[in-house]
Amino acid sequence: MSMTIDRIGSLDPIQPGKKTGEVNQTRAASKADSISISSEAVEKAELYRVRELVDSAPAVRADKVEEFKAKINDPSYLSGEVISATADKLIDFLLG
Repeated sequence: MSMTIDRIGSLDPIQPGKKTGEVNQTRAASKADSISISSEAVEKAELYRVRELVDSAPAVRADKVEEFKAKINDPSYLSGEVISATADKLIDFLLG
């Protein structure tokens, strides 16, 4: 058993289908589209962005660790001036 399906309309792209004016009138009559995003969605998007930044950052900066090890092992580095400056930075960080 075989079945034949005839075309309903022309597939010729040159043959006009609808009038252009009708489409333009329809677009002019429709309302503008809009979306609204809840504050919860905005917060989740921000958390996702921050998490992506944290996950992409290296866990340990080996160059900084080596730099601090060298400074701490240097007896002239741990002076009163360095300790005072470090304490000031810690206080600023904790209060800021």
